[in-house]
Amino acid sequence: MKIKDRLAFNFSLITSGVLLVLLVLIYFVFYSFIRNDFYEHLNDRAKVAAQLYLEADEISSDSLSHVRERYLAKLPGEAIGIFDERNKSFIANDKKLWSERVIDRVRKKKNLKFYQGSKQAVGIYYKDNQGDFVILVSAPDYRHDQQMEKAAELMLLIFFVLNGLIFFAGRWFAQRSLAPINRLIAQMQQITVQNLHVRVDDGKGKDEIAELAQNFNRLLVHLQSSFELQQAFVSNASHELRTPVTSIIGEIEVSLNYERSAAEYQQVLNSVLYESERLNNTITSLMELAQADFEYSRAKLSPVMIDELIWELHAFWIKKLGQGKFLLDIQHLPDDAGMLSILANKSLLSIAFNNIINNAFKFSNNQPVKCILNADENCINVIIEDSGIGVPDIDAEKIFDSFYRSPNGRAYSGTGVGLYVTQKIIQLFKGEINMLSTEGKGTTFKISFNTSKF
Repeated sequence: MKIKDRLAFNFSLITSGVLLVLLVLIYFVFYSFIRNDFYEHLNDRAKVAAQLYLEADEISSDSLSHVRERYLAKLPGEAIGIFDERNKSFIANDKKLWSERVIDRVRKKKNLKFYQGSKQAVGIYYKDNQGDFVILVSAPDYRHDQQMEKAAELMLLIFFVLNGLIFFAGRWFAQRSLAPINRLIAQMQQITVQNLHVRVDDGKGKDEIAELAQNFNRLLVHLQSSFELQQAFVSNASHELRTPVTSIIGEIEVSLNYERSAAEYQQVLNSVLYESERLNNTITSLMELAQADFEYSRAKLSPVMIDELIWELHAFWIKKLGQGKFLLDIQHLPDDAGMLSILANKSLLSIAFNNIINNAFKFSNNQPVKCILNADENCINVIIEDSGIGVPDIDAEKIFDSFYRSPNGRAYSGTGVGLYVTQKIIQLFKGEINMLSTEGKGTTFKISFNTSKF
């Protein structure tokens, strides 16, 4: 059963229950009212009988005529009994209708309302100058019983009609309410491995459906990044590994073709050593890429204080390179220390920052590197500046591609994986990374985290 049908069914079930209780309550309220009203009629008949039989000698002839007229207007199936103190019938042949036990109960309670089979009956204890009497009147309420039957049939019809209308109205309401989910499902079905960059429309709302869309988009970001990391590993592993291996094999084959001098063998060994080191660096980078992919896909997020992380990096690089190499400049911090916290994985975030700092030292030949921390209530900015060789403008757009190395940086060891991994990690934690570089003067990386997203 689809959700819209289940919602409509549950909505109808609840509403039907409430409606049924309400109709039953109305029925019994009216039933109680009609029953009490009929008891009042019977009570009036008992009083008329008392006036006619017991007080005829005490009232005027006109009043007596009026009483007789009222008495003659009997109820259908009516029975009246009047009994004295010895339970002797005051009216012929009426004692058989009521037992002595009933008569005694009326005398004891003074006023009694009860059912006698299908009839309603009342009994009153009446004091008169002739003595104390018990008057009993009973009659079936045919007219009201028929009315209540018709009312019950009408209520039952109303119940089923309204229940049907409620079901279809509930189904329409459920379909209308679930329309955004249907649109979301249609958009999700269009996303495949070939277009993981596509995002579903979250509508910029703040309801549960918008939250679902936003979480799905975040999942797509993780999947896309993880998939791209895997693609980068697979697509570059064969090429990056094959090149140095081919060079090593070629050097060895050439050297084995004929006898060579010691100097020539030494030159071949140096060449093999260079290619082996290159191969080792490539394997290390590929393993780092694979490890980053593994940690990226299973990263456990927790609050990370950026200022504390920066101080830890500062201590690490000072210990590694000495004082005066890694310069830390804290320009502005918010009054609330909690504004410096982001939801991230500290280990991966350290890898991202260290990749940038390591490149800064490497491409500036270990000249001082400056780190600036600037934050307010809405944004955290970490700026890393070096005075190295810089990146040519033509290569700036490719600097974050996997295994890409700018021509002016190929003289330095490396494989071009670091910045690619760094960008993926920063994006994973909802951050942005930008680069500004001037060839021959240095490079500046700016990492920003919008704290309003956390």
